[in-house]
Amino acid sequence: MFSAASSAGASPLAPAWLEYPADPNALVTKLWASGVQRNDDGQIAVQGLGASQLAQEYGTPLLVLDEDDFRSRARAFRDAFNDAFADLCGGVDVYYAGKSFLCTSAARWITEEGLRLDTASGGEMATALRAGVDPAHIGLHGNNKSDTEMRRALAAGVGRIVVDSLDELDRLAELATEAGAVAPVMLRLTPGVHAHTHEFIATAHEDQKFGLSMAGGLAGQAGQAVARALAAESIDLLGLHCHIGSQIFEADGFGVAAQKLLGFLAQIETEHGVALPELDLGGGHGIAYTAADTPRTPADIATTLAGVVRAACQELGMDCPRISIEPGRAISGPAGFTLYEAGVRKTVTVDAPQDGGDGATHPRRYVSVDGGMSDNPRPVLYEADYSVALASRTSTAPAVLSRVVGKHCESGDIVVKDAYLPEDVGRGDLLAVPATGAYCHSLSSNYNMLTRPAVVAVRDGSARVIIRRETEDDLFARETGL
Repeated sequence: MFSAASSAGASPLAPAWLEYPADPNALVTKLWASGVQRNDDGQIAVQGLGASQLAQEYGTPLLVLDEDDFRSRARAFRDAFNDAFADLCGGVDVYYAGKSFLCTSAARWITEEGLRLDTASGGEMATALRAGVDPAHIGLHGNNKSDTEMRRALAAGVGRIVVDSLDELDRLAELATEAGAVAPVMLRLTPGVHAHTHEFIATAHEDQKFGLSMAGGLAGQAGQAVARALAAESIDLLGLHCHIGSQIFEADGFGVAAQKLLGFLAQIETEHGVALPELDLGGGHGIAYTAADTPRTPADIATTLAGVVRAACQELGMDCPRISIEPGRAISGPAGFTLYEAGVRKTVTVDAPQDGGDGATHPRRYVSVDGGMSDNPRPVLYEADYSVALASRTSTAPAVLSRVVGKHCESGDIVVKDAYLPEDVGRGDLLAVPATGAYCHSLSSNYNMLTRPAVVAVRDGSARVIIRRETEDDLFARETGL
């Protein structure tokens, strides 16, 4: 095992949040699925299945999902919110945000655990329908839904269509009239709440593509949408929806958004004499990608939000509408990790800004792996930080500051920007990156003509492929000039 006496010491190049590990073989529990631990051979194992066994049978890169953990997190949101809101509105409708990770298997897990499914495109809706999800428990999102998508949603009988603009509302009303249907609509509003997150995933400020602005109250854009929806015979206005962003740890933003939307519902009732029955408060709850992250439990989130909603309803003198939420990353993210095989390694010397330009340099180890931005583009898209651990063995070597990079022809192809790994990590070792169950497979690509990894689910100690690895034949399947 690692000895403190052999430590190479912390690097001046490391970010302030990255602590030097007392034992580089130890796993930070909050980063991993509940079924992950080191086995007697020192390997990272999920429900007893070691990294080497998984790599040998299924290859690398490999996305490994702890299905039991995924299901447990889904149940935790369901139970916590139902308990917290039982006396307010009889419980909560929990819609799993399929954009975080979706396939027919995951859709079935969600429905079996009593959740509903939020989709953000025709393809996600098709996946839900193919998996046998009750259409009444499917929601359709999107800021630019095609006529085909809206027609399919109407024909399938999805339970809600989340309308994003006045233009879309008018078009949906036309399509519903043509189909002889009534469209069940939630209006997505932007409450102007700033989420403390990356600019590109904060979605409740005014200057962005999503939603109807609440500026101007009932005389503004959101108020116009309410009036048009209530006047349209082919629209059934169910309620209001908001989503303030993603990877959020603070409770304040959710509370402020809830207060603003409840106040708007009260104005609608006063102005139009209609009490809209539903309010969706979205998702975006953060998870731990590094040891510095401090995610909140579903019970804490639910209790805090219920308190805000209860107080606001009492102050406004209104009955609480049926609440719904949309967790995605918080269910799928921690349930997965990606297994890579290490290849080339090299050490470079870097000037440390802390040295004030005195000429001192410090080493940084680069470790290349057999995947990269094609299976996880979040670091290049959002400057997202991840963690990494040596998976195929333990090591007594000192930990050195390392950067795990992919094999793509891009300097920005970084998998883990800053981490401490044992100094002897090298070719053939397996590395595991935790918290990749969300927005990795969903955002994956064939950049540089790499084939996308397989996805393996582990339940009750048994693994099975739920999405097979792509082949070179798959890469050429759409070409017509062969």
